[in-house]
Amino acid sequence: MRTTQLYAPTLRETPAEAEVVSQKLMLRAGMIRKAAGGVYTYLPLAWRTLRKIEQIVREEMDAAGGQEILMPILQPSEIWKETGRWAVYGEEMFRLNDRHEREFCLGPTHEEMVTALVRDEVRSYKQLPLMLYQIQNKYRDEIRPRFGLMRGREFIMKDLYSFDKDEAGLEVSYKKMFDAYTRVFTRCGLKFRPVEADNGAIGGAHSHEFTVLADSGESNIVYCTKCDYAASDEKAELKTIVAEKEEPLELEKVSTPGTKTIELVADYLKVSVEKTIKAVAFQNEKDELVLAFMRGDHDVNEVKLQNAVGAIALRMADEEAITAAGGQPGFMSPIGIKKGTKIVVDATVMDMYNAVAGANEKDMHFIHVNPKRDFKDVMVCDIRLVKDGDPCPHCGAPLKMTRGIEAGQVFTLGTKYSKPLGATFLDENGKEKPLVMGSYGIGVSRTMAAAIEQNNDKDGIIWPRAIAPYEVIVVPVNAKVKEQLDMAEKVYETLKKEHIDVVLDDRKERAGVKFKDADLIGYPLRITIGPKTLESGIIEAKIRRTGEVKNLTKENYVEGVKEILDTL
Repeated sequence: MRTTQLYAPTLRETPAEAEVVSQKLMLRAGMIRKAAGGVYTYLPLAWRTLRKIEQIVREEMDAAGGQEILMPILQPSEIWKETGRWAVYGEEMFRLNDRHEREFCLGPTHEEMVTALVRDEVRSYKQLPLMLYQIQNKYRDEIRPRFGLMRGREFIMKDLYSFDKDEAGLEVSYKKMFDAYTRVFTRCGLKFRPVEADNGAIGGAHSHEFTVLADSGESNIVYCTKCDYAASDEKAELKTIVAEKEEPLELEKVSTPGTKTIELVADYLKVSVEKTIKAVAFQNEKDELVLAFMRGDHDVNEVKLQNAVGAIALRMADEEAITAAGGQPGFMSPIGIKKGTKIVVDATVMDMYNAVAGANEKDMHFIHVNPKRDFKDVMVCDIRLVKDGDPCPHCGAPLKMTRGIEAGQVFTLGTKYSKPLGATFLDENGKEKPLVMGSYGIGVSRTMAAAIEQNNDKDGIIWPRAIAPYEVIVVPVNAKVKEQLDMAEKVYETLKKEHIDVVLDDRKERAGVKFKDADLIGYPLRITIGPKTLESGIIEAKIRRTGEVKNLTKENYVEGVKEILDTL
């Protein structure tokens, strides 16, 4: 490809709408253009990178036993109603009616669709295991699409679904996909971590997120500094912190005027924050009150809490809901709350002694609270949000927190979809059983954005070779000098014949402009043809990632280029 023919309109200034590095650089490098909020057009450079990522994904899915199909984006509501997700998926689903008033949605995911497909075809255990995948656009009506391709309304995704006869088979399929994902992201040249994750709206028993490490990432992940434990902050297991044992004192109510925050209470009563118990009040999708109680210096993990009470969604509670249950905002504890209220107490709280908690009266607190004695009819579980330095649940070493971008996730689904949709098979004994499923997704367009978030500098993108739109750019210093342009043409044509992905910058622009564009777009290797080449036969090769310059000769530049690329 020649840059005079390449549609890559680069920008010198960053558009005001751009929020994160990948969005800024893709807009400036002429890779994407915004069509609407959360909707983008991919220009040729971006499309080449996406196709390279897709090819890596296809090769690894095929090698693991996957078979590629293509399902409709437009999905009938009936299959979603069979699983119950039509009513509960939420406002993120794009819904529409056809001219006959039949309900459809634009597929945010394809569990229902693929299960309905397989239930009509697979009848015997002899047809299992089965793994089907597709690479296709997905649609989710994000409430606030942002960060370019990181959180859009339309995005490209690879989704694979496994079907097995039992849980043992599912574990084998899950391991195949886990290993295949590891190879995909390794081949894409990315630094990543597979971390234990929450299954969210997809459902199932357990899952792992494949997180590309980047300071700008939306996800918080923790990993052990000693063993191989890693998890998202939503999923991270936490050991109960057992307080030093004390002789329980008699519960006492005391006046604490104007102390609506934990810090004010602790200061007023001259106790440490670690000796206090705080309340966080929510309401679920049925408007039921959910009260969570934590040690004063801890924060509630809303995902853990949501899972504990079986809620689809939680929001901060209204004051009216709190007072109706016998609570007093700013001064709450489980003591005195009406029976039937959903009360969840973090496990660490139950091992506190002589603590401070609200008395459910304005400006009043209890002291000498001993939760094992004083808290009745409560659910006890881990609902604490992990913090940097917390002990690893497996080995006890400190956990370290970092940020990342979720680029893929693998789920075990079990029979969550096959049972309601009636997707069954006959086992070895002729008995009908539900198919056991797994679901495995990679955000292809998100992976491209994540690669840029992880690989950039002040000058632009630094592509890993495997997914760069082009591996090499050949730049004649002055394309107006016929001898330089002719030599550049010769190098370009020779590298093409060697099956190297190469572009020739044949524009009649200043060298500085061409060098800036090459750095902005992020070609892994730049070959410069200038006066020195014509005089002494020296061809300059500059590595984008390191800035290192290597001098090649007219005689050995092909081998030299290959050797350099093999190190990238």
